[in-house]
Amino acid sequence: MFRPCIDLHEGQVKQIVGGTLSDDGDEPQTNFVSEHPSTWYAELYRKDDLHGGHVIQLGPGNETTAREALASFPGGLQLGGGVTLDNAPEWLDANASHVIVTSWVFREGRLDDDRLSALVKAIGRKRLVLDLSCRQRDGEYWVVTDRWQNFTELPVNKETLCTLSGSCAEFLVHAVDVEGQQTGVDLALVKTLADGSPIPVTYAGGVNSIADLETVHTASNGRVHLTIGSALDIFGGTVKYDDCVSFNRQQGERACD
Repeated sequence: MFRPCIDLHEGQVKQIVGGTLSDDGDEPQTNFVSEHPSTWYAELYRKDDLHGGHVIQLGPGNETTAREALASFPGGLQLGGGVTLDNAPEWLDANASHVIVTSWVFREGRLDDDRLSALVKAIGRKRLVLDLSCRQRDGEYWVVTDRWQNFTELPVNKETLCTLSGSCAEFLVHAVDVEGQQTGVDLALVKTLADGSPIPVTYAGGVNSIADLETVHTASNGRVHLTIGSALDIFGGTVKYDDCVSFNRQQGERACD
């Protein structure tokens, strides 16, 4: 199924090439800057009944814009970017359906079980999405944190997915090596997620045509959802948003047959 997104950078809706956002002051490689506010997208997704999308804060200066988007589609969007134990309840109170967490549950490249347990205790696993966005190294996929700049020691494989599934409701996984490049999805990663995860997963990265939506759906047996960013026409690309909405409706109709 298609899952929508709203990526925020410096208070604007943008599409940025994965891995080019850093803390060193250099401008990231940007594919698209929207003339519309975040609320325009949230209201569009609400109109088309597209639940389960995510609002991602890419760095500071996005809280007001993020809150406005969440308020425009109460309970319809997940919130990620800078989420910690301290602010997770506030984001849920601000109408996020779930909070998405990556970097905060890692320390020095390792998963911090105490932090993860504290977060689950505070908000419940059913309101938590773990972001396992990853890059390849030595033939394996490894979770990357801190704006996708730093490798961790956590591989993305069946063992990890099964272990962490008891602590969250869903996984969000960006294929960082192809994110924002429209060079095609990483089907090997899609299959790893489909074969290994006992809970829902949303994959993002590399989409360049509407055919990728069907490909991911087929390759994963419908177990992996797909987010489309830079390739989508509402973000300056060529994949028609309306076609993605139609795809979801067709899948819903098949499920009812």
